[in-house]
Amino acid sequence: MTTSPPRVEPVDTPMTHKQRINALVGLLLGMFVALTSATIVSNALPTIITDLHGTQDQYTWVVTATLLASTAATPIWGKLSDVFSKKLLVQLSLGVFTLGSVLSGLSTSVSMLIGFRVVQGLGLGGMQSLVMIVIASMFSPRERGRYQGAIAGVMSIATVAGPLMGGVIVDTSWLGWRWTFYVCVPLAVIAMVVVQRTLNLPVIRREVHIDYAGALLISAGVSTILIWVTLAGKNFDWASATSFGLVALGLVLLAAAVWVESRAKDPIIPLHLFKERTTTLATIASIAVGVALFGGAVFLGQYFQIARGYSPTAAGLLTLPMVFGAVVSATLSGRLITKYGRWKNYLLAGSVIMAIGFGLLSTIDAHTNMAVLSGFLFALGLGMGMTMQNLVLAVQNTVEPRNLGAATSTVTFFRSLGGAAGVSVLGAVLSSHVTDLIGQGLRAIGITQTGSGGGAGLSNLNELPAPIAAIVRGAYGDGTARIFLVSMAMAVIGTIAVLFIKEVALNRLSGEDQRRAAQTAADSADAELTQVLAGENLDGMDADLDRREVIDPAVEPVDRKS
Repeated sequence: MTTSPPRVEPVDTPMTHKQRINALVGLLLGMFVALTSATIVSNALPTIITDLHGTQDQYTWVVTATLLASTAATPIWGKLSDVFSKKLLVQLSLGVFTLGSVLSGLSTSVSMLIGFRVVQGLGLGGMQSLVMIVIASMFSPRERGRYQGAIAGVMSIATVAGPLMGGVIVDTSWLGWRWTFYVCVPLAVIAMVVVQRTLNLPVIRREVHIDYAGALLISAGVSTILIWVTLAGKNFDWASATSFGLVALGLVLLAAAVWVESRAKDPIIPLHLFKERTTTLATIASIAVGVALFGGAVFLGQYFQIARGYSPTAAGLLTLPMVFGAVVSATLSGRLITKYGRWKNYLLAGSVIMAIGFGLLSTIDAHTNMAVLSGFLFALGLGMGMTMQNLVLAVQNTVEPRNLGAATSTVTFFRSLGGAAGVSVLGAVLSSHVTDLIGQGLRAIGITQTGSGGGAGLSNLNELPAPIAAIVRGAYGDGTARIFLVSMAMAVIGTIAVLFIKEVALNRLSGEDQRRAAQTAADSADAELTQVLAGENLDGMDADLDRREVIDPAVEPVDRKS
């Protein structure tokens, strides 16, 4: 007698389309809060640094500290998502970010602010990886194109809403710059509530080992190199023992990180992922994009306020052309990707346009026509919209479902790493160039003592005599162009990497669908094996063997009597 195989109940109920859309709204709200809080300081920083008597180098590290912390934390959050509730982790990362925001608002010195910005970065790293991992779990790569416009739109709006909100807050006398950190706390609480009520993903538990040693070595190595870039030429000579020592230490730490990653049971950056050409090239492109985008965009607010004399609020409004360009291109390219299932042409076009946009911006100075400058920013936005998320999409489409979190986190990790390096390197380039330009300007009016150059000029700009203040403003206006020139070079490298990426048609299954299919197949195989071992399906086996003996002569005859 035979019995029917036991019915395997699903371990989780798939979310309906409406539930997925509601959850997407909650996730995008959380992303908006995190990105807004991260960018809200950009237009407020000149005021903050002046109020706390900071320098140009500290200006750079207020941004770099957050990016470095988020870089180190991103892959760890991704690993945790494989063993803990994604909903809980999204809420936890929002909570950490909110705590960092409140503490940053309480800062009484630039050093204290930099330390609390590290706490913000830990939460930001979680939002950067977890939101994309959850979205990939809910929607297939083909479907994801339909929502690329919304995702890029939120990112772009947050990019401009943050600086704009920061400008308005700084310009409002009864608020002050500290409210740039407090204002997002209510929004973060709302985001956590929405995520709690809408997100319903299963917890896929598997044994995961967090590679803390790898994360520590990578962060320490990168930080050492960035400290060298920031301080060399000012605190010590480029060709000094201190300079060589920092470089050697940084390289040793990074080499040790590679060694640890190659032997870790569950590495922060799984090296086997780079056997896939798409992942390797997308990583290179992500580093270049991170350097160009973060490094170039961070100093726009400084250019508008110091070089052009606009208020923080006006500086935020002047970046709107870039946001419009990004929203338009992301929306159109996303819909076309969903319709046709092809993505490389849009990614390549975006990379080229972004490089052109940076090239145009490298021609600006302290007197560039604002209408022309707006056109340059719009072109840059067009390139950004077609590039940022499509790099992640390309990688997610090529990896196995079990590597989805690791691959997403790896691309995000290197983009953040490129951003941290970009801000630090370009900040050092700007500081050095501005100092030279200020020195030249002061000597031209008969002043030979330059003081501390660019740093001092920024910290006490409002206290300087009008002729000297004009020299400082002109130096920042002319010096900013060099940042965009370096950004263009990095964008070109990213374009070359994208050119060699092999296009693979987008999958129509989401990460959860692929996981369920694999789980169903595995369960079916286990059920059949159980039946065979129990002797419940021997007749079927005999019939199958009879067929195989006729069809395939290579099958050895079976002695039924034995």
